[in-house]
Amino acid sequence: MRSRPASMAAGPTPSAAAASLRPPPPCFDYRAAVLADTRAAAAGNPALAGLIESGALVRVPRRRFGPVPAWRPPDFVEPEDVWILGTSHLSRDSVADVERVLRAVQPDNVVVELCRSRAGIMYASSDSSDEPLLKSNMFSLGGSKFFGAVSRSINLGGQSALALRLLLAVFSSKIASSANRPFGEEFRAARRVSEDIGAQLVLGDRPIEITLERAWKSLTWDQKAKLLISLFRGITSKTHTPQDEKAAVSPYELYEKLSTSYPALLQPLIHERDMFLAWSLKRSKAVNKSRTVVGVVGKGHINGIVYALISDQGDLRFRDLVGRASSDTWVSSLVKGLVRDTVIGLVLWALYEQLQAVL
Repeated sequence: MRSRPASMAAGPTPSAAAASLRPPPPCFDYRAAVLADTRAAAAGNPALAGLIESGALVRVPRRRFGPVPAWRPPDFVEPEDVWILGTSHLSRDSVADVERVLRAVQPDNVVVELCRSRAGIMYASSDSSDEPLLKSNMFSLGGSKFFGAVSRSINLGGQSALALRLLLAVFSSKIASSANRPFGEEFRAARRVSEDIGAQLVLGDRPIEITLERAWKSLTWDQKAKLLISLFRGITSKTHTPQDEKAAVSPYELYEKLSTSYPALLQPLIHERDMFLAWSLKRSKAVNKSRTVVGVVGKGHINGIVYALISDQGDLRFRDLVGRASSDTWVSSLVKGLVRDTVIGLVLWALYEQLQAVL
């Protein structure tokens, strides 16, 4: 059976209400919150029992969702059930987990933790031995043409987001290059099984260009300088990284490490994306009138996604998660732009020189 083409989660009409961008409280435990609902739905399917008890698979029924916002069209109906499977982007076990869950649940939609810029990961070769280093991780520039991908990155996130993305791509590639595991195998498995069962693939993550732009803007100038220096040191360092450390690196873990050193990054890199993914699972146009939706996401996102699903009061606006409004005057914007472009030009030149050595 042929699956429907991948769809991007489209944004809702903005409301006038203030958005709730609160992260989960420290006491929130997603397993305790939805374990009973998950066990009840999977009682007749022992194949899912292990994943449920380990916390890798959860179910959130529609009755647990927050209220439907007033701005949502009256003919919109949220999914009856949302299942969330937590995976590791570098684990072989995650591939089998994805196949098992999708064939058991038979969802109408499969929402993956990817955006348009990274959708090519689902179609990349499983054999990473002959792939360029920069095509093997979540930060790489994807698309049919390199300059088209660069243009899209600049249009959505600006030059600063492009420079940061390139730095993170090289940095994460260097750390994980010796893991001997192709990146994103669970997404390729999700695509293959979706095609088999006729489910629609949905690109549910916020565009990485917007995420990195918001992350960059959350830092002070001295923090930006320290971050760039740290990334360059990580790229140019000759220090050997233990194999087990390389194999453990994932985008979520890298975001978490960055957020430990720069707490301001926690909101744009993790909390906002948790809310975006939750919204894609239950409120995007792609899942309208669906019976069952399965989300395939990094396991570190489950707690935030479940909290967002059940605590949302319907006041979250799309522009609160992707907005790029600025209060600067045109003079200050021009000055900042000149300074920024000069610095970014130097960064990109230095990065290009470093790529010659790394690759």
